[in-house]
Amino acid sequence: MGMAGNDFGGRLSRYVSAIAKTRMIPDEPPEIPVGMLESIAANVTLQEAPFLSHLARVRVEWLEGDADRLGNTCFEMPPHEIEIRKRQRMSPGQVTVSLHPILAEDEKLFAHTLAHELLHAAGMTEHDERHSALVNEIAPSPTLSESQLLQDIRNQALAQQEVKDWTCGHCGFIWDRTTVKAPSRCPKCARPFK
Repeated sequence: MGMAGNDFGGRLSRYVSAIAKTRMIPDEPPEIPVGMLESIAANVTLQEAPFLSHLARVRVEWLEGDADRLGNTCFEMPPHEIEIRKRQRMSPGQVTVSLHPILAEDEKLFAHTLAHELLHAAGMTEHDERHSALVNEIAPSPTLSESQLLQDIRNQALAQQEVKDWTCGHCGFIWDRTTVKAPSRCPKCARPFK
């Protein structure tokens, strides 16, 4: 389960592949913050996270510096086998969570991404509302103003977009595009954007 599908609490559109380049890959593997596994265990049930008891054995490592996602969870067996093991409450086998090394520069986004991936490793393999709510409860995403990394990713995503500005279909007002997602209202006439 990759983070490319994560929308950072609605701040970036799904499937944006822009990732800031890391300056270096840390020598030490990433560490799970103290209390994160306990927080996950306190917030999920075995019904929704059948691999919860196996989280302490998950291997955590860095992705390559040029990876196009912030995080990835890899089960060493095919998806259909994982689903069988979830239903039968069996061990998921070897599970590896890989994180982009750029996250070493942003503690809050590191924790948010790791919580996202650890929930996948616990068996919550879908990107649904419950998964998103849990991630934000366990390790809230930083806001754009708090995270230079998120700002860099947003700027790269904007640079990839064909539409460079927005034009209101009601009043004709034109303004520079500063968001990946289309605006809901015109900043001049306040009518719904179309």
